[in-house]
Amino acid sequence: MFKIIGVLLGYYLFGIFGAFLGYIVGSFIDRYRAYGAGAINPLTSAHRQKVFLETVFISMGKLAKADGHISQDEITHVEDFMQKLGMSSEHRQLAIALFKQGSAPDFDIKPKLNEFMSVCGHTHSLKQMLLIYLIVMALADGRLDAAEEGLLRDVALHLGYDQLAFRQLLDMVLNQSHFAGGQATSPTALDDAYKALGVTRESSDQEIKRAYRKLMSQYHPDKLMGQGLPEDMIAMATAQAQEVQTAYDLIKKSRNM
Repeated sequence: MFKIIGVLLGYYLFGIFGAFLGYIVGSFIDRYRAYGAGAINPLTSAHRQKVFLETVFISMGKLAKADGHISQDEITHVEDFMQKLGMSSEHRQLAIALFKQGSAPDFDIKPKLNEFMSVCGHTHSLKQMLLIYLIVMALADGRLDAAEEGLLRDVALHLGYDQLAFRQLLDMVLNQSHFAGGQATSPTALDDAYKALGVTRESSDQEIKRAYRKLMSQYHPDKLMGQGLPEDMIAMATAQAQEVQTAYDLIKKSRNM
């Protein structure tokens, strides 16, 4: 829409050169409106996707090795994760190699995190999705041990999260996981739902709606892909969005919103 307006206005004011300039400016505005801050030129998207994919699975390897050894359960969790993502055969082979690289003894993850920040760090959504994927991975066996939490905290700090922001995100993802598969049957389900949205029982209806919309925007597939999230990784974001929706529906029902 803004591309067309830019071309017409630019041509009217400055001729052919103005039309070209208007097209560039209009394209940027359209991309920003569609995908939010951090939207990128498709020509650079492939590089950002590559770095994101590498960082996820190298970090997963490091996370699996955090307690000193990799169990069969952890290997199974990673295989299930890749299957859930519907990854292509090529990406699966790459992911396995990256996981092994990250799990190598004394592997230093800081250079990879530095590269991630250089390529993806100015986009909040990609930093947050990386941390969310790693938290989901750590919680896959139903618990989070001290070594895993320590590594997650270090990664979060490298991504620019302070202690409070990390704890808030960890608590939200943990409680969102209680609604996997659209289920909300535990005795504490309503309390979990508030935590999953990052709100409390004292929050107003408007505050709850605002938190819900922010999370759904954060997990929106088109926005994430526009900012450089690999297509293979969208399935996990969709699953998180479904958990948020289930939590929000429970709160709405309890409040007659």
